[in-house]
Amino acid sequence: MPIPRIQLSHNGGSIPVLGFGTAPDPPVAAEITKTAVLTAIEAGYRHFDTACLYYTEQPLGEAIAQAIKQGLITSRDDLFITSKLWCSDGHRDRVVPALQATLRKLNLDYVDLYLIHWPVSSKPGVYEYPIKKEDFMAMDYKSVWEGMEECKKLGLAKSIGVSNFSRTKLAQILSFATIPPAVNQVEVNPSWQQKEMIEFCKAKGVLVTAYSPLGAFGTFYGSKNVMESDVLKEIANRRNKSVAQVCLRWGVEQGIAVVVKSFNKERMKQNLDIFDWELSAEDLEKIRKIPQYRVCRGLDYTSNFGPFVTIEELWDGEI
Repeated sequence: MPIPRIQLSHNGGSIPVLGFGTAPDPPVAAEITKTAVLTAIEAGYRHFDTACLYYTEQPLGEAIAQAIKQGLITSRDDLFITSKLWCSDGHRDRVVPALQATLRKLNLDYVDLYLIHWPVSSKPGVYEYPIKKEDFMAMDYKSVWEGMEECKKLGLAKSIGVSNFSRTKLAQILSFATIPPAVNQVEVNPSWQQKEMIEFCKAKGVLVTAYSPLGAFGTFYGSKNVMESDVLKEIANRRNKSVAQVCLRWGVEQGIAVVVKSFNKERMKQNLDIFDWELSAEDLEKIRKIPQYRVCRGLDYTSNFGPFVTIEELWDGEI
């Protein structure tokens, strides 16, 4: 069954509601990423999410080229590719060159969606994570967004957007944007449901895309609250589904797009099997009552040197 798509605003085309993430935690060899992407394309995924920081742009590009060569897809246009601007390129004069570098690594002429990865800049040209506390800088949202708009005008990105922006920070961008963000990619899962964010974005014509839809546990952050939730396990058992399928189906039913990462072939297929059934009103009510906790708290993006000393400042109290 083909993956349904959601229309993006501002002539950005449509985005498959289920995407494939390529942020390995801990990092893996490029060949493993390339093989996983090829397997995902074969399974039916058409939306792939990467970023400069993930170091997966090049293997993703190689996998796309090989998929075309093998006839798994007819052309690059069959795919929806998202990448992201890293903090050290969050400066007006670095935005277009950063995307051009990304396109060289992907070996593509354009990305479908380009996002500001975090709402903070850092010392230009230093690609590292975690960022040194003294290297953080306040982002000039207006000038950086002008750079993002230039990416779209030049045809380097079909759509532009943001990631990890609070409602307050997104409202700032919307207040001066000539081309408003098409997407805000943020953490959304049954343990962090983001009801207010989703409603705010829908009202503004911005699509929420969920990362960490399964709670994402890894080296840098994560929680087993989602995958080990008794509520979700009960629903999954009763429906003869996996907990992951229940989480992804719940996300899709919120009217958002969802990006999930699994390099396991069977789980890749299982994660796609969410479009021919629905959660009941009873299921949704049980999920609504799950205690809420933001997993990706963004502590690594705070610094005593500023601009955000606390996570409360980073998220404008939305924690």
